[in-house]
Amino acid sequence: MNLISPLIVGIIYCLLMSLIKEPHRRHFNAIMVGGAGAAYLSGGGFGVWELPFVALMAYVAYRGLESWNFIGIGWLLHTAWDIAHHLKGNPILPFHQDSSLACAICDPVIALWCFRGGPDLIALARHRFRPSRTEQQQQSGTPSEAAVNRALGDTVILRKPSGQGHGERAVRTRMGGCGPG
Repeated sequence: MNLISPLIVGIIYCLLMSLIKEPHRRHFNAIMVGGAGAAYLSGGGFGVWELPFVALMAYVAYRGLESWNFIGIGWLLHTAWDIAHHLKGNPILPFHQDSSLACAICDPVIALWCFRGGPDLIALARHRFRPSRTEQQQQSGTPSEAAVNRALGDTVILRKPSGQGHGERAVRTRMGGCGPG
């Protein structure tokens, strides 16, 4: 079995979840972990013992509606259940013998993401790989707005023009110097 593929699946899951805005992302993941708790219900091989696990996962999922940590705990509980099924029970996908092991490798990736608060990975990547405003100004040689204002010796106050909508730009008013600027 390829051990890298489940890791990639976990990362792709987290990236796709980043497309959902908060708090809907947390709510959706709570539902997902609750559903994962019932994955073995129709033939996991542990008989009646499958039912208490489903109940536990339902409770964890319910608590996950308000807490990313509970969602992470749910994915780790599912990891343990996957390992138990890989060793003694039936696989999660009957046509793929190592599917429970693959799931046990994938789930901790998702759990780690949940313990970090389910961050928007796409926004983090954009922020990390996009040069900051000061880096862009240093590269282009243009001074920052704050540097210009310090050089002018003026205090700049941003105010919203009266009577304009929320989408309008703020107007600059210079305080100090000789009259309004």
